[in-house]
Amino acid sequence: MQETGYRSLPHTTDAYIEAVGPTFEKALGNAASALFDTMCDLGTISATLHEKLTVEGADNVELLYNWLESLLLKFELERKVYNGFQVSLTTVPQGLRITAEIEGEPFVRAKHGAKVEVKAVTYHRMEAYQEDGKTILRFILDL
Repeated sequence: MQETGYRSLPHTTDAYIEAVGPTFEKALGNAASALFDTMCDLGTISATLHEKLTVEGADNVELLYNWLESLLLKFELERKVYNGFQVSLTTVPQGLRITAEIEGEPFVRAKHGAKVEVKAVTYHRMEAYQEDGKTILRFILDL
């Protein structure tokens, strides 16, 4: 198992991704990087935009889903791409909340490229668990 970062897992038609981090927050940042790396070239994204994003969920899995879905919507509706994620986790009465500082810029196909279209984030086979002192997040992106 990798120490940190993300990798693709075998799947016949969609992108099945495993993101790992020393903390849940770092794993969420790696999951976000994997999402954008699926759609474009991460190395071409400059940090010209600095935004704050707040997402809530009843548990770790719902929070992961809502986090990725919020980022995908920012791409789809606002045409923005990101490659910097500083995530903070807090407990709220409804469950969990993350507040993230995200960095990126407006999407330009000629600059950022276009790998594959991500249609949706799915709950199918979505997992969030601890193992060997690391947080492992697994999720499928519908392509």
